[in-house]
Amino acid sequence: MTSPRPKELRRAYGFDEVAIVPGDVTINPEQTNIDFTIGKLTFSIPTIAAAMDAVTDTSFAITISKLGGLAVLNLEGVQTRYDNPQEILSEISQAPASEITSLLQKIYSRPIKESLIVQRIQEIKSGGAICAVSITPANTKQFAPIASKAGADILVIQSTVTTTRHISKSYRGLIFDELCKSVPIPVIVGNCVSYNACLELMRTGISGVLVGVGPGAACTTREVLGVGVPQITATMDCAAARDAYFNESDRYVPIITDGGFHKGGELCKAFAAGADAVMLGSIFAQAKEAPGQGYHWGMSHPHPALPRGTRINVGTTATLEQILFGPTSITNGSQNLVGALRTVMGVCGASSIKEMHQAKMVIAPAITTEGKSWQLSKL
Repeated sequence: MTSPRPKELRRAYGFDEVAIVPGDVTINPEQTNIDFTIGKLTFSIPTIAAAMDAVTDTSFAITISKLGGLAVLNLEGVQTRYDNPQEILSEISQAPASEITSLLQKIYSRPIKESLIVQRIQEIKSGGAICAVSITPANTKQFAPIASKAGADILVIQSTVTTTRHISKSYRGLIFDELCKSVPIPVIVGNCVSYNACLELMRTGISGVLVGVGPGAACTTREVLGVGVPQITATMDCAAARDAYFNESDRYVPIITDGGFHKGGELCKAFAAGADAVMLGSIFAQAKEAPGQGYHWGMSHPHPALPRGTRINVGTTATLEQILFGPTSITNGSQNLVGALRTVMGVCGASSIKEMHQAKMVIAPAITTEGKSWQLSKL
């Protein structure tokens, strides 16, 4: 008798398991170009605030836009369900841990108001900011035309896992190439972690792809569903799809690594793995301007039947400007993220993000503890 062939597994890598190799040439950090482009819009820093209620409200979107970045407003969160979102956010932040999931399920059961979608978009636009908004695939047909007409600049279609081939009982699901033709603004779609899914999404005409399933600090998808790929491997696979699509179409579709970041070194590794930009949640939730008041929670947390998230206490550590640009006296890498990126590009000899994609990396399982016994003894 022949033995059955077992399922083959390949090794995948997360941020803590790799390190960036310095280049043979170095350049001054201030000479690096870190611009990020989506459609015809260009941002001076490649950082995007996540579409999470603890991170992005209209005020935060305006603030980060003035600093050169972008924030995505969740059109299915408290901002569009309540006229008084600040009161609701305070209620969430003050709730006991034992009651938070049931409270969130109750809060997010309130219907979404189309009038508030228009109002929030106009508030961001009136503040002189670029307005990006996020909706789930199930609500895209209903809300995308409203958001576009209200003046949104970027539309993000986001769920835990998104593919171009979705099987359902509905007569006609969401067709991304039709969506791209129907709205006159760039469309970003996520999330995915594989070469094939990323390539197929790009072929629909979308303008960007979010990469990452379950790595966020407030997300429990990997624990609840067992689904996900570590971010370095996911980013590398999707970057390969981006490059393959560029070779076949001559159209460059950026990938955005979404989730799993705690400090600057991880951002730098994401760019070395092939990211064009990063989406940050818990890091930005620590900003004084963040609406979560020192807390952060996953947007799948209030699911009525299968919650996949948890509220975490991230604290309030600094202003958004300090987190992005410093100055900082903190040595753990959680502030001056842009300075860290420019510095690593300098030591790798990369004058642009695309050149940073060529930086070498090595597998380094002990890189975070190597020679750190004195630091570890103080923990």
